[in-house]
Amino acid sequence: MNKKKIMYSVEFPIRCSPNILYEFLSTSVGLQEWFADKVDQRDNKFYFTWNGSTDAAEILEHIDNEFIRLRWDYSNKDEFFEFSIDQSNITNETILRITDFADKADMKDQQRLWNSQVSELKHRIGS
Repeated sequence: MNKKKIMYSVEFPIRCSPNILYEFLSTSVGLQEWFADKVDQRDNKFYFTWNGSTDAAEILEHIDNEFIRLRWDYSNKDEFFEFSIDQSNITNETILRITDFADKADMKDQQRLWNSQVSELKHRIGS
């Protein structure tokens, strides 16, 4: 039985312009810098490789410099993960919002994983 996962979001301030950040979120070269050991893109799919094992994610939707939404091949139809970029009106900071799905029991681990991935992203960007 496939339990319904819960949608959640985490936000990170990133010191760079939205268009630079978008490159790191939406291209195989950019994603390979911080998200996976190797990333290939064919047609509307990214192939992410970690420690020799590969998972595919389909690009569902994207708007340049605003967001990209992907779905893992093994996920339910109504699940996805999304990188969206906001600019704070007050501080003019660029905000990366990651929306993802997880089982309630895995939520903390998932958020820790995103924290560690994003700190690698910030390191690569020099933020």
